[in-house]
Amino acid sequence: MYLNKAFIIGNLTRDPELKALPSGMRVASFSVATNRVWKDQNGVKQESADYHNIVVFGRQAETVSQYMKKGSNVFVEGRMQTRSWDAPDGKKQYRTEVIADRVQFGSSKPGGESGGSRDYGSGQSSAPSSRQPAPQASADPLDNMPSMDYPEDEINPEDIPF
Repeated sequence: MYLNKAFIIGNLTRDPELKALPSGMRVASFSVATNRVWKDQNGVKQESADYHNIVVFGRQAETVSQYMKKGSNVFVEGRMQTRSWDAPDGKKQYRTEVIADRVQFGSSKPGGESGGSRDYGSGQSSAPSSRQPAPQASADPLDNMPSMDYPEDEINPEDIPF
């Protein structure tokens, strides 16, 4: 059994770039930054950032391009893919990307507060969730990760812009 699944939560490092394939299908590409915080052997806080290339196709590409911009918070679910090509200088070039199956918009206000998030990939509405107070600092960095906020009221399918 094999599994190729990627989950990325981070911020866009640039505005999405929307293009069309020769077939007419729309494709958007953007980059997402994630950071990791830990304490080294001396107890000093360390931080590093990683950058992930994201590619999304079809109507999702148009929606991402329309509503997202540099700095936007996003949750991306997809698969990893590496492609290669020959550069003009004759060297083989490689690029690893996450091909998005689903893109969910994260918080839209500074500080992580949000009126809600929108999922433009799965075709399903986000289920309401109850908010709980943020936990105190934990040794596990996942415990301190901001959560996605969901709307408290029902989602009307007629309000979805596609």
